[in-house]
Amino acid sequence: MNKFKKLSYVQKTVLGLCGKLMQTQEMIYPGARIGVALSGGVDSWVLVQTLLIRQRIVPFDFELMILHLNPGFDPSNHFPLLNWLDQNQLPAHIEQTDFGPAAHSKQNQKKSPCFWCSWQRRKRLFELCAHYRLSHLALGHVLDDLVANFFMNLIQNGRIDGMAAKESFFGGKLMIIRPLLGIEKKVIIQAAHKWNLPIWTNPCPSAQTSKRTTLLKQILTNLNLSTKQKKNIFAGLRRWQLKI
Repeated sequence: MNKFKKLSYVQKTVLGLCGKLMQTQEMIYPGARIGVALSGGVDSWVLVQTLLIRQRIVPFDFELMILHLNPGFDPSNHFPLLNWLDQNQLPAHIEQTDFGPAAHSKQNQKKSPCFWCSWQRRKRLFELCAHYRLSHLALGHVLDDLVANFFMNLIQNGRIDGMAAKESFFGGKLMIIRPLLGIEKKVIIQAAHKWNLPIWTNPCPSAQTSKRTTLLKQILTNLNLSTKQKKNIFAGLRRWQLKI
């Protein structure tokens, strides 16, 4: 395992907010076996890096395992992960799927490509967690996802709800955790740059048009909010949903 260098202010911010949320939500415990869902994007890579450092900080042992499902657009897309694993001895499950192309084909006639692909990916991740006897599944959702999810629930479903930082599944056999949920995307991007993580681009044709991302951009643009007002929305939802 490579040694961690002195951290910058933004890296310390990510670690601090992540650690605070994990502690207040009591996300993990001694002996936890955590599968980290790695897509290859900025959020999931920062999640991996942050949890690796948290392993050295917390006063008990827990295990990490990377779970990567290549969606099938480019079979070589995850090669940067293979190179990273050569330098960082971390257990990993890497699997080639056809979820992406199938989601954009006639095989999926009723659901949006993003919904169908996400559902298939989540189902497979659950299977892998059971296979490897993992107690936790860590996902890389960030504060922007929480805000977008809140507005989606409000506008499309007439429901006041956000996104949980910790959720129990299968009678408590598996816990989904979102350690980065209290951190804004722009901070995640800055930290990823400082860590020089091997992020790769998403070749999915729907990557830039997902409903969650598009809706949040539309809302914030149409409301014509000032920078301070946008910050207040993010801060208010973080305090309400995450209590931090």
